[in-house]
Amino acid sequence: MALDPERAEAIAFDSYGTIVDVTTVEEPLAEYVDEPELVSQLWRNRSLGYAMVANAIEEYDSFYQMNRTALQYALNVAGVDVSEDEREEILSTYDELAVFEDAVPGMERLQDMGYDLYVVSNGSHEMLDGLVEHAGIGDLIEGTISADEVETFKPVSELYRHAADEIGVPIEEITFVAAGWWDVPGAIHAGMQGVWINRQDTIWGPYETEPASTIETFHDLADELEEGG
Repeated sequence: MALDPERAEAIAFDSYGTIVDVTTVEEPLAEYVDEPELVSQLWRNRSLGYAMVANAIEEYDSFYQMNRTALQYALNVAGVDVSEDEREEILSTYDELAVFEDAVPGMERLQDMGYDLYVVSNGSHEMLDGLVEHAGIGDLIEGTISADEVETFKPVSELYRHAADEIGVPIEEITFVAAGWWDVPGAIHAGMQGVWINRQDTIWGPYETEPASTIETFHDLADELEEGG
């Protein structure tokens, strides 16, 4: 599968792990645990796991609450006892996650090329408002679409299809960019053109479908669209 610029009427980005770096939480975790990288990974994986189980049993709570519970789980596994205030302080790092250095300039290039840009995320509206402000991308995107709006998390097709309705573009004309090995297959399954930004230098899953492109930075996507346009 190859990236088709003619199918890129609008570009949608995932948020956490794609625009902002979730490993930023390792710094506050380091004050409490000996292996902050491992605890950070456990925290992230558990929060994603909670979301996928919630989809399966048709229950919904905000991703922020999922994240709070997942943090408690990760700290318990690490054998660390922290106060509620300390947990909330660690959790608040999500309001100020480091922005990947290519994200803003890459999005600026894509906007200058005439693409309408959106964020489609499992994050709550409150989380996304904070992310947009902190990352300084309010002038670059047309809007954000949250799982809150359909009370279903990615990678279930419903959220991607809802995003297409909100964007007002046929779903097959939306290019979706994400770092999640689980997120891009979901977008492709729903009908979007999926681009995987391999932020973690990991491997693609055991899926028959493949991303239209695998990139390292947002600039790579802009380059491919320029070359194919």
